[in-house]
Order: sequence, then C-alpha cells, then structure tokens
Amino acid sequence: MGPIADQKIQTRLNGNTVQSSTLDMMIFSIPKLIEYISIFTPLSPGDVIVTGTPGGVGWVRKPPLWMKAGDSVEVEIEGVGVLKNSVVDET
Repeated sequence: MGPIADQKIQTRLNGNTVQSSTLDMMIFSIPKLIEYISIFTPLSPGDVIVTGTPGGVGWVRKPPLWMKAGDSVEVEIEGVGVLKNSVVDET
C-alpha cells in the first residue's frame, strides 16, 4: 500500500457505488487533520474523524438520491477498512 493520500475512498448505498475519489483530493491531508484535532481533544484507536464527502452527494443528482430507513451505507478507504451503518428513522 502506498501513501494514504493515494488511497481510494468510496461510498456505497445498498451496494451501489454513489461516490468515488482518492484522499489526495481532500482540502486538508489526513496528517494535518489529525494534528489539528489533537490540539483540542485526545484521539484513541477506533475514533472516527468525519471530514465531509467526495462529489456525488444526493441532492445534486438528477433525480435526487436520498437515504431512507432500512438503507445500508458503507464508506471504504482502500487498505484501511469499511465503515458500515444502517439508516434508521429519527423517531
């Protein structure tokens, strides 16, 4: 595996890829994010840093694509792993 910046990041909704990019397209690098966050909070193994998303968000799609209760969302970073969550109703 090369530098983390070269790794692919993908979002899948119910198994379909809806976003795909590489980490080098981020505004701030992973090391810079970790450095900044560490100024005001300790980081521990298992912590998740939420940074935003690559292009392809649901509201700009034609037609728009919205997540709903029962959907499955996976975010994968090549060589790091997959974060998988189910969408649930707010009630």
